[in-house]
Amino acid sequence: MKRIVGVLIFSILLTAALALSSHSTPPPRGNQDLLRLSDGKSLSLREALPDIKSAKVILVGELHNEKNHHAFQLEVISSLLQSGLPLAVGMEMFRRDSQETLDKWVSGRMADSEFIKGYYDNWSTPWPLYADILLFAREHGIPVVGLNVSREITGQVARSGFASLSEAQRRELPPVTCAIDEEYKRFIQRSLDMHGHQGIEFNNFCEAQLLWDTAMAWHAVQYLRQNPQRTMVLLAGSGHAWKPGIPRHLESMSPLSYRVILPEIQGRLNRDSATVKDADYLWTD
Repeated sequence: MKRIVGVLIFSILLTAALALSSHSTPPPRGNQDLLRLSDGKSLSLREALPDIKSAKVILVGELHNEKNHHAFQLEVISSLLQSGLPLAVGMEMFRRDSQETLDKWVSGRMADSEFIKGYYDNWSTPWPLYADILLFAREHGIPVVGLNVSREITGQVARSGFASLSEAQRRELPPVTCAIDEEYKRFIQRSLDMHGHQGIEFNNFCEAQLLWDTAMAWHAVQYLRQNPQRTMVLLAGSGHAWKPGIPRHLESMSPLSYRVILPEIQGRLNRDSATVKDADYLWTD
């Protein structure tokens, strides 16, 4: 009941917001500060754009509750669109089985209130944080692609491990395995600030993260194989967007080129600690 009430409240808020604005996005500024990790050079987004747009997948990480991270993601999308690239936006926030909902939304065949219900069926972070990105996609006819898998499945893996999944559950997944190694465990400890965690529970958590990463990479690759004219901007939490996360699996599945842009996160990823093994660019604004 509380969840339904929450959805209704946000629907009302969104309707009011849409009544105040047609959501014409201002032109991209292009002056966001980036650190190119290959040589430590500071660049504006405009200066880095020729290299960034040369890739087929552009991963832009985030902390889900940071509004400025989403504003920067929109800046990247807007700049790429203005450069003439045919885009798609892949999102961790939506399951692959929600694609029909996303397609109806982008094509204008779904009411805002109905779409918000679908959003909350997929994701718990407040709608206003992602509204600008999704409204921009609809305004410009940019396909939005759901990349994630069922929360019930990833939750079960986190609790009980990949081996606990039934055959029926595995049939819902792309052809992935969850073979983790010590290097991946160290990556998880660093990326999610889980130093000192070990044992079966941590192992299960790593399997869940690996399932997320592999499935999202698989769905991105499948979309681009079917739509080779498009470049995908892939939005995901920084713990998935880091090179040892989704990009590692992109490399194993296809020859698609990619670039990774991550926000600076004090204490976890900053200009002193980040390397090209983590990302191509660090957003330092």
